[in-house]
Amino acid sequence: MLLPPLTDGHIVRRYKRFLADVVLADGREVVAHCPNTGAMTGCWAPGAPVQLSHSDNPRRKLAWTLERVDMGAGWVGVNTHRVNPVVAEALDAEAVPGLTGYGRLRREVTVNPAGHKARLDLVLDQGAGPDAYVEVKCVTLPDGDRLRFPDAVSARGLRHLDSLAALVAEGQRGVMVFALNRPEGEGFSPADAIDPAYGRRLREVLAAGVEVLALRIAHPDQRMTVSGAVPVWL
Repeated sequence: MLLPPLTDGHIVRRYKRFLADVVLADGREVVAHCPNTGAMTGCWAPGAPVQLSHSDNPRRKLAWTLERVDMGAGWVGVNTHRVNPVVAEALDAEAVPGLTGYGRLRREVTVNPAGHKARLDLVLDQGAGPDAYVEVKCVTLPDGDRLRFPDAVSARGLRHLDSLAALVAEGQRGVMVFALNRPEGEGFSPADAIDPAYGRRLREVLAAGVEVLALRIAHPDQRMTVSGAVPVWL
């Protein structure tokens, strides 16, 4: 996926969850929107190189958006809104093993299996087998040899797991995709120390038939791509 034109800078601070002060390469200091509701642990530090996108939309309060941060090993994608389109692009190209052979991909689909209502990110249908309901989570929390999710307690994440398990019970496929949006880490594990309920439920739904995948997101030049699968350690 091609990103919009990017501008280099260095981050000064992140505050009020959605704001970041950034000094651009030309010396200007701007306030950028930070489209990431998580704690962003390990995703920024004062002085770290960043790249921003710019919007000319007059309705926006902030013209600049924080896209990615370099913490020393390469770009970390911090704009969580970019991840779903990248995964969708890979699915369209049939580049995700096990999720091929479908004729149509739909986005942002509301489901309510057995009363577990949720809006899931992607649905693959018109295939030879059951439809595949896919939820995507952006993963950026580093912990030694792996990346973890979530970086804060996630009640919404639990609801998504419940919906996927209910869909599987109805004969559909439920697929949980963890998109590792930074270069470090050899595999994925849930963040049990931060949200033990999420880790327990993830293991339960896996045993109930929900499929769990981890995909690496790479950041070559001004693009984002799925570069391949990585191990899931539960």
